[in-house]
Amino acid sequence: MSAGQADLLRYLRQAHDALVWKLDGLSEYDVRRPMTPTGTNLLGIVKHVATVQAGYLGDIFGRPFPEALPWLEDEEPNADMWAAADESRAYIVDLYDRVMVHSEETVQALGPDSIGRVPWWPEDRNPVTVHRILVHMLAEVNRHAGHADIIRELIDGAVGHRPDNDNMAEGDADWWAGYRDRLEQVAHDAG
Repeated sequence: MSAGQADLLRYLRQAHDALVWKLDGLSEYDVRRPMTPTGTNLLGIVKHVATVQAGYLGDIFGRPFPEALPWLEDEEPNADMWAAADESRAYIVDLYDRVMVHSEETVQALGPDSIGRVPWWPEDRNPVTVHRILVHMLAEVNRHAGHADIIRELIDGAVGHRPDNDNMAEGDADWWAGYRDRLEQVAHDAG
């Protein structure tokens, strides 16, 4: 495996860990609760990313993820964007962990220039390489980790990149309330 591939895998693993961490300490209700008009919820984000990653870093390179993902056959729209009552948090997180391991094994088994085809992409974007799909998945997971950051902050105010690094300006609750009020005033003045 090239150094570049190792770097991309390391960042993909970090994005995976950040996304899973957003579930920590929340109730079953809070990880499932729809927080936007389109139903975005934390556990659904994790389920979606696991599903997409299983396809991109598995199926398209002839290394299908070995477990069935029954919601892919479901006629329910967005079945991968929320967890049914019988799909526990532990099941979804463990699934995503197994998908991550399978993804790492795919990247390690194939060279960065190995070719695959993405059936749902137009012909002018095919064929693809492992490197290109690894970059695509890194963007995809980080995009959804950003959604999860906002959803988690709306639920209980928790923010940050990792448990040991909130990556935020220093300030207590009063400082943040004043900061938000100042931004609200600027928005009002500009509007």
